[in-house]
Amino acid sequence: MKIRTIITGATGMVGEGVLHECLQHADVEKVLVINRKPCGVKHPKLTEIIHSNFLDFSPIEAQLKGYNACYFCLGVSSVGMKEPEYTRFTYDLTMHVAKTLIKQNPDMTFIYVSGSGTDSSEKGNLMWARVKGKTENDLFKLGFKKAYAFRPGFMRPTPGLKNVLGFYKYVNWLFPTMRILAPGFMSTLAEIGLAMINVTNQGYEKQILEVKDIVKIAKG
Repeated sequence: MKIRTIITGATGMVGEGVLHECLQHADVEKVLVINRKPCGVKHPKLTEIIHSNFLDFSPIEAQLKGYNACYFCLGVSSVGMKEPEYTRFTYDLTMHVAKTLIKQNPDMTFIYVSGSGTDSSEKGNLMWARVKGKTENDLFKLGFKKAYAFRPGFMRPTPGLKNVLGFYKYVNWLFPTMRILAPGFMSTLAEIGLAMINVTNQGYEKQILEVKDIVKIAKG
């Protein structure tokens, strides 16, 4: 199957890495990125929509039809946020985008980038983990053809990309050693992107993919 995917968060580290893999992959024929600001990437496969309000997709809804995948890489840090604010920019925003997309593309595969430690019970002590857990749970109920949550841990950046978080720049040299010592927490951004493409085309036995699952399916 040729993949026609929508990517959110392409101006961030994860989204940029996923976009990079999609543009290079033979199974991906078309990519639409939806950003608040230009991503700065030009490619024959790529279309970009600049849209400021991710809580209201009605002005661009007609442009979202004809896609069979969404790689939802958009996210915000919970640092300094109270739960209502974080919920608005994590749960409410994600669910609005997902509900808009499923109306236009009922046969879509939706992949949500969550995070290692997300709380599926929605009852734990960590606020961000509860909110992401609720987001995962409710996405699975929407009725997409297939829906998955990716829970990456440490991600080694793809060389040459620009939206690398400062933390990763300083500790990236530790990756080879840490991959041996903590393989369940370490992946590359390239593996994230390849795993999304392979899950779209091949499916996977779990809806929630931890790091070891991501690395496994990335190999094909």
